[in-house]
Order: sequence, then C-alpha cells, then structure tokens
Amino acid sequence: MKKQILVAPLNWGLGHATRCIPIIHALIAQNYMPIIASDGDALALLQKEFPTLTSIELPSYNVTYAKKGKNFKLKLIKDSPKLLKAIKNEKKAIAKILEDHDIAGIISDNRMGVRNKKIPSVFITHQLYVLSGSTSWLSTTMHQKFIQKFDVCWVPDVPGEINLSGKLGHVKSFDIPTEYIGPLSRFTSNNAVIKNDLLVLLSGPEPQRTFLEEKLLAELKNYQGKVVFVKGQMQAEQTTECFGNISIYNFMTSAMLEKTISESALILSRSGYTTVMDLAKLNKKAFFIPTPGQFEQEYLAKRLWELSMVPTCNQDDFTIEKLEDVIAFEGLKAFDYAPDYKSLFSLF
Repeated sequence: MKKQILVAPLNWGLGHATRCIPIIHALIAQNYMPIIASDGDALALLQKEFPTLTSIELPSYNVTYAKKGKNFKLKLIKDSPKLLKAIKNEKKAIAKILEDHDIAGIISDNRMGVRNKKIPSVFITHQLYVLSGSTSWLSTTMHQKFIQKFDVCWVPDVPGEINLSGKLGHVKSFDIPTEYIGPLSRFTSNNAVIKNDLLVLLSGPEPQRTFLEEKLLAELKNYQGKVVFVKGQMQAEQTTECFGNISIYNFMTSAMLEKTISESALILSRSGYTTVMDLAKLNKKAFFIPTPGQFEQEYLAKRLWELSMVPTCNQDDFTIEKLEDVIAFEGLKAFDYAPDYKSLFSLF
C-alpha cells in the first residue's frame, strides 16, 4: 500500500494551489498517494489538474479584500474571529479525515488548522516575516506561533542573499526546523516562439480581482498588440471570448497557461509570490500591479523594481502607456535549484 499524504493549500487566490502542483507530482513520482484537501477555486483547480486523485472539501476561510486598499488591515482584523473559527473547524475536519483515511502525513500550504499531533505535519510558507505595516512585529509573532505547532516549515525559496522573497522568507532566527526547498513552479523553461504581445493574468480574492479586470479591459482599448486575457475565475467549463485583438479566457489549466506564458512577450499581473516564482522559472518580462493594501505584494513589487527586474505601479495610477517602462528592466530569471524531494518526504 502506498502511503497517503494529505496536501492542503489555502484558498486565497490560486497561488497556494498552483505551487502545490509540483509537490503533488513529486509525491506521485516518489510512490506516495496524494489526497487533495481545500475549498473553493483552489480545490476546483487541483481537481481539474488531478482528476483521478481523491479530493476532500475543507471549511472555507471566506476571506475577501477590502474595497479600498487603505482598509485592508482593518478588514483582516475585523475578519479575525471568522478566521480563528475556520482554523478550529479545520482541526475538527482533519481529525475526521484521519478517522476515514489512513493518512501518513500532512502538507499544509498556509492552512493553520491542517495539522495533527498523531502524524508528521508540514507547513509551507514564504512568509516567516509577515508584513502588516506598523504591526508587522505582531502579525509575524502570531504567524510564527501557528507555524511552531507543525513539525517542519518548508520555505519555497533559496537560502542566502540572492533570493526571490527577500526579508519575507529570511529571518535571523526561527524556533522550528526550516527547509529551503527552492522556488516552486509547475512550469518548465522552454524556447517557445513569441505569438502574443501581452498576457494579462488575474487572480486573488474579490472585489479587487474584478476592479483590476474592469480597469485593464478599459485601458486595453488603446492597445494595438495581440492580447490574451486570463480572468482567473475557476468555473466548470473553460470559456473564450474575442474582442478585436483581445482573447479572453475565464481560466487556463497548467499546460495551456505554461504554453501561453512562454509564447507571450510581456506578462501583466499581480505581484503574488507564486506568480513571481512561475515567471522566474520561464525567464519572463513582466509588469506588476500589487493588490491595493496587500503589504506582501507591495513589498515584492517594490523589491523587484529596486533590483531593476520588473516595473510596477499602483492600481489607480496604471495606464497602458506605463508598459513601455519594461524596456529598461531585466525581467525575472530562474534559480538553478532542484528540491531533494526524497529527503523532504523522508519525514513521512
């Protein structure tokens, strides 16, 4: 019998789910049997990627962004009782799953309650340091206290000064075994022929995803090149619409998205960490618009701008002319770092 490993990404945008895809493939390659557990779009995406694997729905965090970026932190504080209740419900759900399935280990990507003392439990995060403005010390302390309840923390980045996550994934001391497993991407670098001038990739919780969609579609009316626009909305069936030079998709599966990114000269997207890892893997030029009030995305976008890799601007300030700034930037580059999955999975 193959050992069954529960893989549970947070449903907050699609990034946590997509960066679990290479881990699920690695588990299968190492002769384990992954079981997928999540909710909402994250669960739907992984069910489409792995239709033959067992999947389980977990309690939802029901997190949404504030309508105005300046209210982001206040909204999270207001939602904190709901988050704590969801974490408590997760723990109950995991206990029930362990009764129904012979689980040998747990891999949780940012789901705080997906753990159990009876079996080895791994927490995946690139945020050992959690930015929240003037309260970063408090959010970091709280986050680390949750992580310390797991057996080990996997950070999807490389150690050392040259890295992708900066101070988010690199702290001076941390009281839990920590493994840097290298940037996680479901993609493979290739030398595809460029067919699209611009690829727009949207993701993330509402209502900010819709706000950016509406703004970009209005701006793209003045864009002359060929555009592929991916809304990042997981639905039962893929849909496609064409308006002049713009092809609009509700979502793309990994294989199609990898092909489309590779064939696109420029990527316009949020500056979520999974997007950064994916675009670095494919050595792409990009323009980032961080989610308003989302400190992590704002930090990553600013850091990559300061490193002369990717230009950025605030959502309200974006105009299509700003894409011309890309000429002066290097783009993202892949790290030559292969995770030692055999060693990582030996925990189980």
